[in-house]
Amino acid sequence: MSPSGQGPRAVDFRALRVTSEPGILRVALHRPGRSNSIDPVMIAELHQALDLAEANDDCRLVVIEGGDGVFSTGMDLVEAGGSELPDDASAREGAERFLGLLRRFTTIPRIVVAKVDGQAAGGGVGLVAAADFVYATERSRFSLPEALWGLLPCCVAPFLIRRTGFQKAYAMTLSTQPVDALRAASFQLVDEVAEDPEPLVRRLAFRSSKLDGVTLGDLKRYYRRQWFLSDAHEEAAVEEFARLITSDGVRGRLQDFAQHQRLPWEARR
Repeated sequence: MSPSGQGPRAVDFRALRVTSEPGILRVALHRPGRSNSIDPVMIAELHQALDLAEANDDCRLVVIEGGDGVFSTGMDLVEAGGSELPDDASAREGAERFLGLLRRFTTIPRIVVAKVDGQAAGGGVGLVAAADFVYATERSRFSLPEALWGLLPCCVAPFLIRRTGFQKAYAMTLSTQPVDALRAASFQLVDEVAEDPEPLVRRLAFRSSKLDGVTLGDLKRYYRRQWFLSDAHEEAAVEEFARLITSDGVRGRLQDFAQHQRLPWEARR
């Protein structure tokens, strides 16, 4: 992206649709056949999009959204249950990549906005929780279904707890039930609910245009240091995710889904 704010031309995105306008980089998650599920390509491209935002001195906002009623459903379960199941090393690498992306949301000297219209689940809730602002339509729903598969939202939880506090994050994980936008706003997972969140984005863009990018970076890094999340917490998240996803029970459930479209609770009947 050039300093003049022209659209990004140098990167050929596959899992995203990236456009720019003065002060704003817009990033649409775009895996329509996979419910905008998160795979290594999407993670790498989100980093590339953030690179573009950082390279443009005029950019203040990175707005991340989905499409067709889906923000993101998290980890690509079909890919995870494919013919090459992850070993411990590759599982750890995948968790570190995703955790690194969420961490970058909290440190990049730009304001990251999650603009949600529809379903956000699993790792999609992680993208939401790590954002600086979350604007959602009333029809939006947020859920953590990982426990149904024998998994836990290991990388999501630290960022979700930062937003909602322990009990709400714990309850979402334990119940696995969707939470509507108004309820999510009541415990700070969502900042504002609106029929059309775009005016909220515009208002924030106008105000943030008065802030220096260096100050944004200083502010975000300082507030991150006030939170409990440490290298030890991140390592624990990676270790637990790798342990769970390489276990026989989880492998079997993911394979059943990838090969037979059978959900875990259906296999128990």
